[in-house]
Amino acid sequence: MSTSAPQRSESGVRRWLLHGMPRSDAKTTGPHHGEVPGHQHPWWKVMCLTGVDYFSTLGYQPGIAALAAGTLSPVATLLLVALTLFGALPTYRAVAEQSPNGLGSLSMLERLLPGWRGKLLVLFLLGFVATAFIVTITLSAADATAHLLHNPFVPAFLADWQVPVTLVLIAALGGVFLAGFSEAISIAVVLVAVYLVLNVVVVATALQRVLASPGLVGDWRAALTAEYSSPVAMIAVSLYVMPKLALGLSGFETGVAVMPLVKGDLPRRIGGAKKLLTTAALIMSVFLISSSFATTVLIPAEEFAEGGKANGRALAYLAHAYLGDWFGTAYDLSTIAILWFAGASALAGLLNIVPRYLPRYGMAPDWSRATRPMVLIFTAVSFLITLVFDADVEAQGGAYATGVLALILSAAVAVTLSAWKDGRIRAAVPFGLVTVVFAYATVANIIERPDGLVIAAFFALGIVVTSLISRATRSTELRVTSVSLDDQARRYLNETGEIHLIANKPNARDCKEYVDKAREAWELHRLRSNEGPLFLEVTVPDASEFASELRVVGEERHGFRILRMESSTIANAIAALLLYLRDETGRMPHVYFHWAAEGNPIGALLRYLVLGGGDIPPLTREVLRQAEPDAARRPLVHVG
Repeated sequence: MSTSAPQRSESGVRRWLLHGMPRSDAKTTGPHHGEVPGHQHPWWKVMCLTGVDYFSTLGYQPGIAALAAGTLSPVATLLLVALTLFGALPTYRAVAEQSPNGLGSLSMLERLLPGWRGKLLVLFLLGFVATAFIVTITLSAADATAHLLHNPFVPAFLADWQVPVTLVLIAALGGVFLAGFSEAISIAVVLVAVYLVLNVVVVATALQRVLASPGLVGDWRAALTAEYSSPVAMIAVSLYVMPKLALGLSGFETGVAVMPLVKGDLPRRIGGAKKLLTTAALIMSVFLISSSFATTVLIPAEEFAEGGKANGRALAYLAHAYLGDWFGTAYDLSTIAILWFAGASALAGLLNIVPRYLPRYGMAPDWSRATRPMVLIFTAVSFLITLVFDADVEAQGGAYATGVLALILSAAVAVTLSAWKDGRIRAAVPFGLVTVVFAYATVANIIERPDGLVIAAFFALGIVVTSLISRATRSTELRVTSVSLDDQARRYLNETGEIHLIANKPNARDCKEYVDKAREAWELHRLRSNEGPLFLEVTVPDASEFASELRVVGEERHGFRILRMESSTIANAIAALLLYLRDETGRMPHVYFHWAAEGNPIGALLRYLVLGGGDIPPLTREVLRQAEPDAARRPLVHVG
């Protein structure tokens, strides 16, 4: 009894962790073949799902801008808005048009750089995606905690509980996803609507106070002109500090990631996504400019510093100061809710990225298709980042900006290269200029605050190493999604008795090659020509692909009948065809190999993993052994 109980407990935990994991049957489907997409919604509702990430930055963006630029904050924010409307927005509208299935700019780069180059680049960029989303969770939770602990109704002894409360919020977020997260868009619509309405009230009240006190504006202008001698100097400094304000650009990558949720056919989905991106950018631009101006003019500079009442919560400071603590508390609760839900949006984005890329590459463990194990991993990483940065909002700004800028830079590069490749030079030039601006911003941010690059490099290294190990361990899976034969190939099989396939590496494909191969089959296997053998040839166009369809084409050359096919790996393709022929014809197929020349087995393994070749006979048998445990039903492999 004492030994069986732990086993039952372990089995129960495993069942709970893997509950809801999509089924994968490599004999018939790909890893995520046939999954039903979520319900679709009008574009403005989907915008709210993006908005919980994008709009929630109002909770901390004005305060970070004031710390970075001081009295120049409104001017620097105006420059950021110009970059948003004339740089990021056109870029992502182009991404929406060219990648309408939610894969974003990474898929564009993958198409532009086929093979292992594209996949390794995507894996590297996934490190920046993980940085942006993980720090969204930790930074948003930290800022939600700041709004909570600075509320006048919260007991004073909790003032130093920034880290514990932030960890509790992150744990609660993970708990929600472990329990099952549904109706996200409905919740997002309510949160965004309430939050924006309250922000309209706060900003309008603040601007009214500014207009009622012209002296405040005069004082701000005097301080600005005293510090900066000319508009050129202001623009130069604004460009210098602009990377620190990049948090106000978050949300664009999420905007294209949620495109499949937009209701309508493909053209309507693209049009809806463009409306989503444009509307969100315009709303955010208005709030960024007005909030930056109001907070800079009305709030003393010392209140933005660490320990100040406006640190990380500038608009909340104004809400309490001008609308009273009860309204301020309502604003705090709304801000806390949307910041917490911004973490939910980021976590949902992370859970969406893994099945869209890594399993398709064969670079994720089987259990990564389940939500709960990944939630536990992302929650643990978020705990670690929170502890490293001591739950400080401003300290995490650099890491967040690095992730955001890297993603926008990759999108600008993808759009520029795509336009250039298509011969649209007039479009490529302005996108190229946008790329240069974002490249400057990314590099400047990394130089000044390298912690973001360190985190991104950590994620990228972890993803690449884990992915390559996973690819190696899954290399002998039967990973053909489907098999189809053309009419001539099917006729060859119908006209033969027993199925004898002679594996041939196509070289010159002349008469001598096939005659020599037929003679070799007789000498090694006593396979007679009157037994109707078929030559089997596999070519590898792209060894970096993991799962693929197998199309078999029949061809006759020099009097010999040949079955030709393309696949990412030769051994897997041969094994899949043998199993397909067994099931389709009811006959047990035989495949005949010539034993390869002696060589280093490590080199053969690397050739298999990277080039799709390697030592074909034993690999084919191993794939068959794993795919068909019953030896009596396993197609026969002959090696001579």
